[in-house]
Amino acid sequence: MVSRKQQQHAELVSRDPRWQDVLQRNHAADECFVYGVASTGVYCRASCPARQPRPHNVHFFADCAAAEQAGYRPCLRCTPHQQSPRQRQAALIEAVCKRITAAEQPPDLQQLADEAGMSRYHFHRLFKAATGLTPRGYAMAARQQRLQQQLGSATSITHAIYAAGYQSSSRFYAEAAQVLGMTPRSYRAGGKQAVMHFAIGQCSLGAILVAQSDKGICAILLGEQPEQLLQQLQDQFPQAQLIGADPVFEQQVALVIGLIDNPRQGLPLPLDIRGTAFQQRVWQALREIPPGQTLSYSEVAARIGSPSAVRAVAQACAANVLAVAIPCHRVVRQDGQLSGYRWGIARKQALLDKEQS
Repeated sequence: MVSRKQQQHAELVSRDPRWQDVLQRNHAADECFVYGVASTGVYCRASCPARQPRPHNVHFFADCAAAEQAGYRPCLRCTPHQQSPRQRQAALIEAVCKRITAAEQPPDLQQLADEAGMSRYHFHRLFKAATGLTPRGYAMAARQQRLQQQLGSATSITHAIYAAGYQSSSRFYAEAAQVLGMTPRSYRAGGKQAVMHFAIGQCSLGAILVAQSDKGICAILLGEQPEQLLQQLQDQFPQAQLIGADPVFEQQVALVIGLIDNPRQGLPLPLDIRGTAFQQRVWQALREIPPGQTLSYSEVAARIGSPSAVRAVAQACAANVLAVAIPCHRVVRQDGQLSGYRWGIARKQALLDKEQS
């Protein structure tokens, strides 16, 4: 016989979003909480395969320590006090990523699979689900990052080619143009000979800087002080020819400011989007989110076909330098709360308020 107090507790548990994770045995929630079962005295992960308890017996805890302090012992089936299979897989993939990044040449797929103790197919599928890229794609992204570093320190472009892990100059130049947005020689010279128009103004979110290359808008920066925004642009391209106070370009800046005040009007300007293949997949998914709507990081990861690459999606959002045009402000946490934003949580909230009003 269930008492009235137990019925009331069951109603509270049933309305708790964590209860749905328990009913669905949601592996993604394993790292968020554990639940104790009063009738057995054990606590479990959300994904525990054991028979599901009745809600009036369930109590939620933030972590294992809290559950044990309340007198519960760990379940022997799901072993919540030990690493979950997802955590073990994440640690394995993280180690492989470090291995690929440190290697001068991309390791062979079969070799990586053997080191991980998996079949070639299973390792390939698991790696892509976790990072959003195939092992080969991840190696290419790591090589592109080394390219940027080497161009800044190598004695010559030829030296940078081989130091970054390229086997031919043709492959080097094909990838360099896409990643750098200019010739390797110009990038190595800090943007020398590159021409960028820019303008600084004020909008409802504070100071704004808009910069444009010969390919399109390449930066939309927000901040408190105009001088800081200009310094950010100069730091990235110290030798570029920066042209300001251009009346024609200032008309385009007005379109960007209009986008902030009226997000539904869109931005009818070409964008110069620079990033890795994975970043560009994420940014394209963000541009497809309608104004007034939000997605969680996990939902974005699912949309690009990499449901486990939640952390990589968050990193791609943080790397975005085209505020509002690539609307990373429309990505929130799983519970709907706001998370980090390159230009401040207050601006993120203001943008969402404008879109939802």
